[in-house]
Amino acid sequence: MTTHEYDVVVVGAGTSGCYTAATVAREGYDVAVVERKTEQEAGHIACGDALKGADAFPEAIPKSKLESAFTNTGVDHGRFEIPNEDTVLDIPVPGELAVVDRWEYGRCVIDGAVEAGADFHYNVVVQDVEQDRSGKVTGVRGKHRGDVVQFDADVVVDGAGSLSLLQDKVDFSGTTFDTNVSYSQFCSAYREIVEVEEEVEWDDALVFKPTERAAGYLWYFPRTSTEINAGLGFQMTEEPMNLVDDLKRDLRNRPEFQNATVTDKLGAALPTRRPYDSATAPGFIAVGDAAGHVNPTTGGGIAGAAYAGKYAGEQAIKAIETGDLSEEALWAYNERVMDHFGARYAGLDVYNILSTAVDVNDLMGLLASLPGEKLAEALYAGSADFSLRLKLATTLKSFGYWGQIWNFYKVKQQADRLLEHYEDYPSSPDGMDAWQSRRDDIMADVYDVTGADPKY
Repeated sequence: MTTHEYDVVVVGAGTSGCYTAATVAREGYDVAVVERKTEQEAGHIACGDALKGADAFPEAIPKSKLESAFTNTGVDHGRFEIPNEDTVLDIPVPGELAVVDRWEYGRCVIDGAVEAGADFHYNVVVQDVEQDRSGKVTGVRGKHRGDVVQFDADVVVDGAGSLSLLQDKVDFSGTTFDTNVSYSQFCSAYREIVEVEEEVEWDDALVFKPTERAAGYLWYFPRTSTEINAGLGFQMTEEPMNLVDDLKRDLRNRPEFQNATVTDKLGAALPTRRPYDSATAPGFIAVGDAAGHVNPTTGGGIAGAAYAGKYAGEQAIKAIETGDLSEEALWAYNERVMDHFGARYAGLDVYNILSTAVDVNDLMGLLASLPGEKLAEALYAGSADFSLRLKLATTLKSFGYWGQIWNFYKVKQQADRLLEHYEDYPSSPDGMDAWQSRRDDIMADVYDVTGADPKY
């Protein structure tokens, strides 16, 4: 068995893992990134390729290092196709948008972490986690081309993605680490990169279209005017979809995809849940998809993952410098995540819950009847100024959907309550039980208003 010793070991070479590693390495600490894929395949991840927040990345790997992956910076709105209403709804998207070549982007963040001083170990399949008698995580063990290899570290960072194996191996007894996680809180997705013969007319938009069932949608995101990321996904609470066949069926019915060529295809599971209540344990931090750091209404998670990596790296350094690697010493990481984007994502989760409980045609009719800027606020900010005055102002357009609009208004009120509660996120693990109890009372009202089955 080969043993390596580092200050920090990161499992997974995705966005959050690479930003963690770069943050740690730039401060002169020894950090390893352990990746199961080959060096050639690393960074090849199933993704919609749309990036919101393209104007802001942590300086550990600055945006200038990523710009070769930005293939379309001209997108500025969402285009919702609603076939049953014979409507196309344009929704402005606040902030800077871009569509990227995700594999090239993956290479860029890896190169950025290498330049910062991180060591990469490819072809390592992590199989177990090491803990000492006190419960502190001390390293990981895996296989490299058939040989056992162990990585010992002061802090282990889990960037291994959705439903991470590491979390099945760690004993979280005596910690507040969020173990209320199940497959039903995730989305199964599949995407293809498709090259078309003629330029599409919607190369400035992210195109969305509902599937035939609730809690599922198709997307068409233009990397360029002739290279399209086409995909679909469904919430795992629903009956399984035939993802490949369903996507091909829709592609065949779109004239712009006649005689198109598929250049790449890939599937994945994505979190469509609120961020983990706590993603820390003694000597252990979870980041990115491994901690639910994804907008649950859109699946977008690149920018949040980058900042989660920054915050994890900075907190790991502070803990190492003080010699205190306890859950409490790492806790500020949770606070920074919740303050930056976690609370907003938790508010957005309320709308994801609503989508699982309504008829897809009613939902699409409701979307078609609402002002686009208010939908944008709801989908990206976690709340919206959606008042009864607005309800009356849209009376003519929304005729036949007043009941759904009233329901949407009530759901928005619950999202606001949740956002306000997250402002009181505890400053230490000792406050977690009381905070969760109050949050769960709000969630009970969410389920009551939406009619959805409990998600957590």
